[in-house]
Amino acid sequence: MTGTTRSSQGLDDRRKRLLFRCWHRGTREMDLILGRFADSEIGTLAESELAELELLLEIPDPDFYAAVTGARPLPPEQAGALFARIKAFRAVDAD
Repeated sequence: MTGTTRSSQGLDDRRKRLLFRCWHRGTREMDLILGRFADSEIGTLAESELAELELLLEIPDPDFYAAVTGARPLPPEQAGALFARIKAFRAVDAD
């Protein structure tokens, strides 16, 4: 079981791949953070945001988790608007 609550039906191939990748990171914590964000937002992300998400998914889990939790910042070139949305979504989701 992946934990996803969203079907990939109706998504284009790129969004399907990203949804899968968000739920299959390698650590359960990152699966839950990115997977829940993707469940909620993948259908409405603009092409530029999809590209940004693809780049964010290249960041190793320990580094991404540290950045999302505020323990360590991402380099400025990686800490764009989509990362801020993921971080804010995580804060809301945690409540």
